[in-house]
Amino acid sequence: MNHQRTRRLNALDRHTDRLQRHLDRLNATSERLTRWRLLLFLAGVGVTFAGLAISNQAGMLALIVALVAFMALVAVHRRVRAGIARFEKWRAIKQTHAARMRLDWDRLPAVAASSPAGHPFALDLDIVGAHSIHRLLDTTTSYGGADRLRDWLLAEQPDPEQIARRQALVREIIPLTGFRDRLALAAMLAAPAREGGKWDGERLTRWLQTGAGIPAVSTPALLALLGLAALNVALFVLSAAGILPPLWVGTFIVFVAASSWQWRRLGDLFGEVLKLKSELARLRAVLHHLETFPYGGDRQRLKTLCAPFLDARARPSAQLRRVDLISGGASIQRNPVLWLMLNLLMPWDIGFAYLLERSKGDLARALPGWLDAWYEVEALNALANFAHLNPGAVFPTVAAGAVFRGERLGHPMIPADERVCNDFDLEQPGRVVIITGSNMSGKSSFLRTLGVNTALAYAGGVVIADRLDVGLFRLFTCIRVTDSVVDGISYFYAEVQRLKALLAALRRTDGPPLFFLIDEIFRGTNNRERLIGSRAYIRALAGERSVGLVATHDLELVHLEDDIPHIRNVHFREEVVDGRMVFDYRLHSGPSPTTNALKIMALEGLPVDGVPAP
Repeated sequence: MNHQRTRRLNALDRHTDRLQRHLDRLNATSERLTRWRLLLFLAGVGVTFAGLAISNQAGMLALIVALVAFMALVAVHRRVRAGIARFEKWRAIKQTHAARMRLDWDRLPAVAASSPAGHPFALDLDIVGAHSIHRLLDTTTSYGGADRLRDWLLAEQPDPEQIARRQALVREIIPLTGFRDRLALAAMLAAPAREGGKWDGERLTRWLQTGAGIPAVSTPALLALLGLAALNVALFVLSAAGILPPLWVGTFIVFVAASSWQWRRLGDLFGEVLKLKSELARLRAVLHHLETFPYGGDRQRLKTLCAPFLDARARPSAQLRRVDLISGGASIQRNPVLWLMLNLLMPWDIGFAYLLERSKGDLARALPGWLDAWYEVEALNALANFAHLNPGAVFPTVAAGAVFRGERLGHPMIPADERVCNDFDLEQPGRVVIITGSNMSGKSSFLRTLGVNTALAYAGGVVIADRLDVGLFRLFTCIRVTDSVVDGISYFYAEVQRLKALLAALRRTDGPPLFFLIDEIFRGTNNRERLIGSRAYIRALAGERSVGLVATHDLELVHLEDDIPHIRNVHFREEVVDGRMVFDYRLHSGPSPTTNALKIMALEGLPVDGVPAP
């Protein structure tokens, strides 16, 4: 597994180096072209003046040749710059993949998601946030895709059909590294320079549905203006031919008055079109990739998912081409003279406003389906990319029943070369496992390992394990309890409230059984009351419609195994080697035989009765 991972990481580094060398060559070419453009401009000025000294015709010829050469050089330079932008984005994608493998958080894109208040496990398991599993996985380029991935990871009620469906799709997408990376590249290249972040599809959807700034242009009104325009032309031609008097003057006045009334209602047509075109730029690039990708062979599930992009009668590209045509027609506003002539001749702006409104309506109806499929693909791509970057990870078996059986389970946010994996099973309904062990021995990390891998399993992704069979559970944790100075809540009271919520979730009869993870129960009170409260609470958990683990320093709690058949003890241990604490982070059966708090204090030079200083 480590060999596969190292080989994949080295391949990414080599690819990044090749891209960097290509970028160096393109940047050198761009600098040369910049100098050549300056030289060509100066040469063109000199040749033009020299030609004018001979004759006007020679000067004009020299100017035309210089302009053509300069424009050709500009076109070449523009292509080189586009290539630089493309290779920079491509390099960034590969560098980010390597950063995900190395857990180099400083090189990962930032995320804005925070833990939902009161969520049963989001905060404790670092599902979202600055150093979270969501950020580690999130390769999406849209807010909708990122939210879809987050929702899967935070699902409180696992859906076995959806889990199986996502697993099958992720299996298809894992080998499609080009598909995933080029989809991200297309979105990144089309992003406006001023934005650069994730694309907001909801903003476009709201704008299309509200018809911002463009009132309805009725079909009868447009047809009436077209009829008046045609009548104006006909009467003008007949008047010019001497057949009729200048009746066109009267109809022209009526046409101008009616058009002026409509113009006042149109607003900034050109601005509306530019806004629509800008919002659709990234979407167009993404949809083009999804439309043209060769779905075939073992990609049938992915093809079915992307069906909204493949209907020959309603492909997104066809609808977006209409926006281009409208944009071209409306852009005539940049030429005031031509714009005025065309609008006096025919209802030019009014016609394009009508077409814009129709296009916005069609897009508003089609867009939700496109976005839903795109967001789904992006979230699945993130899961597939995680599997690709972790070649030793496996797909879990998710089935009904209160079972949890894992072999060599590891935490995905612990570096691979430091990660210690453990076997663990929970097969008896109502089982409570008490984990004891010294400070820093790995109890909290192990709880999070179980929780994070369960969340990944329910999202439809791979898990860091050699094998994982997990039943359908409602996950609930009490690991990272925080007090609140603002709300006047003490740590102990916050912990009590969290444990109360856990019991309430346990007593619910709807949904699957509960899988709970509790770290250092009642740590916010004194030893005597903590022990009394912990015993009573664990007794309340044992034998219920749940399974779970309780990590504790209180070795007195291990004796509950003698009284309650549903209790089992496991532990982590340590030893002192050469005057320092050494942890193996291996899970062992039975209660912990040692403690280390006094050892740590003594090792750090604090006075401890009965424990000699090192």
